[in-house]
Amino acid sequence: MKRREFITLLGGAAAWPLAARAQQGERMRRISALTGIADEAGTQARFDAFREALTRLGWIEGQNIRIDYRWGEGRPDVIRKHAAELAAQAPDVILVSGGASLTAMLQASRSVPIVFTIVPDPVGSGFVDSLSRPGGNATGFMQFEYSLSGKWVELLKEIAPRSTRAAVLWDPAIPAGIGQFAIVQSVAPSLGIELIPVNVRDAAEIERGVTAFARSGNGGMVVTASALSIFHRGLIATLAAQHKLPAVYAARDFVVSGGLISYGADFVDQYRRAAGYVDRILKGEKPADLPVQAPVKYELVLNLKTAKALGLTIPSTLLARADEVIE
Repeated sequence: MKRREFITLLGGAAAWPLAARAQQGERMRRISALTGIADEAGTQARFDAFREALTRLGWIEGQNIRIDYRWGEGRPDVIRKHAAELAAQAPDVILVSGGASLTAMLQASRSVPIVFTIVPDPVGSGFVDSLSRPGGNATGFMQFEYSLSGKWVELLKEIAPRSTRAAVLWDPAIPAGIGQFAIVQSVAPSLGIELIPVNVRDAAEIERGVTAFARSGNGGMVVTASALSIFHRGLIATLAAQHKLPAVYAARDFVVSGGLISYGADFVDQYRRAAGYVDRILKGEKPADLPVQAPVKYELVLNLKTAKALGLTIPSTLLARADEVIE
């Protein structure tokens, strides 16, 4: 063998393990997710958007990232259990959805990086120091400012002008529940609407509260945002239909489940944008330095089938403003 050929062969042989090490040396990064309800179509759509956005950024599930999912199902005990498990596993980053899940996750760990979505008032709830400089191990995307809650009462009056009473389904055990209810209370008098609060703590309490409320006429419902209201969304929509109550909801998921109308942030968009923050953290940035972002897209969703069952005629101006109409 000629000397030049031997050196070329030797150099190539030395390169083989280096190339193999380059391919194998990229560590599989671990992303964990603590979020809502596993079998919900909205949840799956949001995660599809999240994974697609990660893929565009070069993170491919099964190749250089692994995603572990935990479903809170709107149950505080389950959420706390999963949060403790994820904190113990110490993944590279945790995606968290909702204020209840974020509360549990921050109680479980103040060191694992967290990107959150669909969280109302993260500053007022004590999750971050400020929107521009979160300061801790969590940052992400807020659900809305509380002022949006007033819009739900206005929509109820617009879609059901004869309404003079509204059952407000809320969770008084969380700061977001108190904040939303305060805004609804401030807006209702100017619209001539009397409010009756109904706690969403459990199914029996919801059924008792709504049934008692429905015994008098000219009523409607405002369903505020919380993990428990999402968990009980099927029951809430059934009660609204049973008692012929026009209802306004905080999220599209309720309308897909048979609710009348919703107005809130586009959650699919939030998950898509959250992938960008996960990418930046995986590349070395810290949550403390990434500002919390407000929603940039909102959606008004109407269910015409439900409107027909309630005997309501949707104003043409409202139809024109709708981002999605379910027939």
